[in-house]
Order: sequence, then structure tokens, then C-alpha cells
Amino acid sequence: MGNVKVLSKPKRRSLLASVGMSWLFDAMDVALISFVAAALALEWSLGPQQLGVLTAINSVGMAVGAACAGILADRFGRKSVLLWTLLIFSVASGLSAVATGFIMLCVLRFVSGFGLGGELPVASTLVSESVPANERGRTVVLLESFWAGGWIAAALIAYFIIPHFESGWRIAFALGALPALYALYLRRKIDDSPRFVSQKKKAEKLGVRQRFAQVWAPEHRKTTIMLWILWFTVVFSYYGMFLWLPQVMVYKDYSLTKSFEYVLIMTLAQLPGYFTAAYFIEKFGRKFVLVVYLVLTAASAIWFGLATTTPSLIAAGICLSFFNLGAWGGLYAYTPEHYPTSVRTTGAGLAASFGRVGGIIAPFLVGFLISQGVALTAIFTMFCVMILIGAAAVAFLGKETKGTELAE
Repeated sequence: MGNVKVLSKPKRRSLLASVGMSWLFDAMDVALISFVAAALALEWSLGPQQLGVLTAINSVGMAVGAACAGILADRFGRKSVLLWTLLIFSVASGLSAVATGFIMLCVLRFVSGFGLGGELPVASTLVSESVPANERGRTVVLLESFWAGGWIAAALIAYFIIPHFESGWRIAFALGALPALYALYLRRKIDDSPRFVSQKKKAEKLGVRQRFAQVWAPEHRKTTIMLWILWFTVVFSYYGMFLWLPQVMVYKDYSLTKSFEYVLIMTLAQLPGYFTAAYFIEKFGRKFVLVVYLVLTAASAIWFGLATTTPSLIAAGICLSFFNLGAWGGLYAYTPEHYPTSVRTTGAGLAASFGRVGGIIAPFLVGFLISQGVALTAIFTMFCVMILIGAAAVAFLGKETKGTELAE
């Protein structure tokens, strides 16, 4: 590592907890839209295609935000970009509570998505660069585990507030403004990564075009192709399945309250999914976690699509949450490890941005397919195939990064 130092153990724990809370707020905002969509379908009489647009527009913002924030974080630092993106998404989320119509809500969801998409690759890179090699994978997966906390918080808000108050979805969005206050706390609590600080002068000399060219340089090309395929397939399947989960339960003739209750149960399985992935990622490696968890996610998707009884639906949903979110933890740990410090967030941000294209297409595609009368079994078979393509990309094109030092 040369003269580059990692943070001390107490500072690493503090960084994980501090950035983890911002990650939790991100997840809460993303999850709320899936519950809000189910409520708005009733209150505003929205059809499946309009719901698809509402959920997809968030991913459009995330795609733009991931690319922009990744490049900016390599130029101006991880900490400052993290704080600005957190502020942008929380303000837009809070303003969503006073949306007066469908178009206004879509615009605000785009802005919120911009902040969200920008924050995630920057936050994971900041943590990845601040810990030693033997802890890096586990720590980033634990950071990603805060995502489950956000989904659980959103499921609780949805269950106890949305169905029981008139326009309860507005209260839910208003709670999304809380991270704006948290950003002020983070500004004093966290430091930029030691690796970025040591490389700052070198990073400042690179222009946007040079950063993009370096990500696609011959030594990184195979890795970049693999990561872009992986991100696209994982994001496509995740946003296609999970943003529609409450509404799918409604389509399966469960009430809105019952739908939220069952999705909350499924969501709880995300936590052990993350924790097992955090253990296996340092024991068996990144490729093992990604390939195994993705293959089992694909099997769970088929099971969920075929399930006809309540116990079978819940069990399949639990497995879907467990393995899919465990794979997400591996994805965030794996991605920044492939690029040198000067373009690390650019590489991670561009991969995430391309992946978000999948998050744009999938929710809209599901809405279209449902409106055309396509069976849920066929839709979840499509997700199964897509996930297997991502697993194959890692298996055949990916390299193992367990225990390796980050390139300078």
C-alpha cells in the first residue's frame, strides 16, 4: 500500500455506522415508492403502465446520478459528493409529499433518484478505500446490509401509516426528508478516504474524457464489460421484482394491508442474506458469493412465479429477498476493487449507471406485460433468465479480488 493508510479501527466502525445510516435512508426512499405505487393505484386510479412509469422514472434519475457523481467524486472527493447527493435526494423526497399530480410526482422522483443513484457508488467506494484488504469485502457487504434496515422501515411505515390515514403516502414521503438533517451531522462526522487524499493531485489532472477512456482501457476492458453486464442484470431483476412486489400481491387477490404485511415478512429475510454473504465473501471470495447467490435468486424467482398458496408465496419471497440482497452486497464489494484510485468512483459509477438502465426498463416492462395479460409466471421466468446471464458473466469473465490490495 506504500504510504497510504487506512482508518483506525474505531474510525472504521464509526464510518460504517455513519455511512450505513445514509444507506438506510436511501433504501427507505426506494422501497417507499413500491408501497406508495400500490396506494396511488387506488387513490389516483393509475393503471399498470402509469405505475411502471412512476417506478421507472426513479431509475432514470439514478442512472444519471450514478454517472455524474462517480466522475465528480474522483475530482472533488468522496465525502463532499456523498453529502450533496444525500441532500438532493432527501429534499426531493420531502417535496414529493406535496405533489399535486402524477407529472409533478414523476419530476420529483427523478430528482430524488438522481441523488440516490449518485450516493450509492460513492458511499461504497469511500468505505472500500478506508479499510484493510482482509476486511474490505465484509465491511462493504455490512454497509449494504443497512439497505435491509431501510426496506424494513419502509415496510413498517407502509403497514402502519399508508392504509390507515387519508393520503397516508404523503406522510410516508414527508418522512423521507429526514436525511437532510442527517447530512449536516455527517459533514462533521466523516472524513474523506485516505487513498483519495493521497491521490488527489493526480486525480485533479484527469478530465472527464480521460477518466472514461481509462475505464475502457485495454487492461480494464474485460472487467468493465463483465461489471456492466452484472449490474444491468441484477438491477433489472431487482427493480422489476421488488418494486412490483406489493402490487403483485394485490394482483394475487390479497388486500393492500395483507399485501404490505406479507412483503414486510419477506423483507426481514434480507438481513440474514447480507450477513451470510458478509461471512462467505472473505472465506470463499467474491465470485463464489455472486455466482451462488445469483443462481439461487434465479431459482427463487421461478418458485415465486409458480407459487399459488400463501405459505408457498411467502417462502419463495423470503428466499428471493435472502439471496438477491446477499448478491447485492457482493456486487457493491466487488465493483470498486477493479479500478485504480484516480478513476475508482468513475468506474463504479458508470457500471451502476448502466445497470440503472435495467432499472428503468424493468418496472415499465412489467407494467406493460401485466396490462397485456401476460402471466406472472412468464414474467418471473424472464427475471430468472436475466439473473443467470449475470451469474455467467461473473463466472466466465470475472477475476477474484479477495485479499488483493486496491490499485493506486
